[in-house]
Amino acid sequence: MDETDRLLLCLLEENSRLSHEELGVMAELSPDKVKRRVAALEEEKIIRSYTTVIDWDRAANGGVAAIIELKVNPERDHGYDRIAERLSNFREVRSLRLVTGVYDFELTVTGRTMQEVARFVSEYIAPMDRIRETATHIIMKTYKENGQAFFEKEAGERIPYSP
Repeated sequence: MDETDRLLLCLLEENSRLSHEELGVMAELSPDKVKRRVAALEEEKIIRSYTTVIDWDRAANGGVAAIIELKVNPERDHGYDRIAERLSNFREVRSLRLVTGVYDFELTVTGRTMQEVARFVSEYIAPMDRIRETATHIIMKTYKENGQAFFEKEAGERIPYSP
C-alpha cells in the first residue's frame, strides 16, 4: 500500500461522507483516480464498511453497553480463531478483539438493560466451551468514540492543552 492509499484511508476514517472531489483536493488527486483507488481498497476488503458515530446518550436510546473480558482455552490447530468466530455471530457483540494481558478477548456488548446484558453473558457467553472466566464492565458514559469527542464547548471556548 502506498502513501496515497494511506492518506485516503485516514481521510475516510475521519469522515466517510467526503465526496471524491473533496478527497481529490485533499490528496491532490483527480476525482476519477480517487474513485478507482477507493473501489480497489473496498475490493481488497481494506475498507470494510462505512459507519456513523452516534451519541446514543443524546439520542435517548436508553440502551446499555458493556465491555466483557474473557479468559479462554485456545483450540488445538485453530488457536483463538474459531472461538472468535462463534462469539462474533452474536448480534449483541458489537466488537471483538484478541488482546494481551490477563484476559484473552475483549468484547463490547450492547443490550436494552443491564439485566439483558447480564443475562446474555450468563446464558450465552459464560457457558460456551473453552470460556474459563468472564469479567463484565458496564460502560457508564462515553467521552470519545472512533476518534470523535463527545464534549460540548461554548462558542469560542478552547480546551486546555496539556502535553
